[in-house]
Amino acid sequence: MSEAKKILLVCGMGMSSGFLATSARKAAKKLGENYQIEARSETEVSSFLSSIDGLLIGPHYAQKLESFQKQAEPYHVPVDVIPEDIYGMIDGKGLVEFINNKLFNS
Repeated sequence: MSEAKKILLVCGMGMSSGFLATSARKAAKKLGENYQIEARSETEVSSFLSSIDGLLIGPHYAQKLESFQKQAEPYHVPVDVIPEDIYGMIDGKGLVEFINNKLFNS
């Protein structure tokens, strides 16, 4: 089995994204995806960039997407915004599908 891809979800304090991360971990397991999904606050992003494979930011940070992309670029980490419907509904399965389609195109 290949090594798990590490995905970091980011919101203000890491709380709402924490619920989504929990839901997504369960969905990934059911779908047979080898993802390690964690949630952190915005202030912690820089300390994780060297050890993650993908960064997803909460929809309320959409205006900061370019800033996050610039931070992640030296590490070749793809960055995207979690769609509002997935974020608002804490849709773990939807997030895993989004990760597959947008971050890793699998």
